[in-house]
Amino acid sequence: MTYVIAEPCVNTKDTACAEVCPVDCIHPTKEDEEFEKETMLYIDPDECIDCGACAPECPVDAIFDENELPEQWSNYTEINAAWFANRA
Repeated sequence: MTYVIAEPCVNTKDTACAEVCPVDCIHPTKEDEEFEKETMLYIDPDECIDCGACAPECPVDAIFDENELPEQWSNYTEINAAWFANRA
């Protein structure tokens, strides 16, 4: 199980969530070269330890436990995973 960043993050990219992540699984950060071209942030499902530290930091409530992800945003589970798979 992992956390997922969904549609409310699009065009927001507030990095408060990345700043509190203990395992650095939220990208791109402001230091990443991809930051400017991406429209949202993503959580790496292979690195996420399901601690939940990121969710309360999100100012637009875009981060959900995978099991609590609203149905209309269910495709964001794959969107997050694909972003990291395409970087490998």
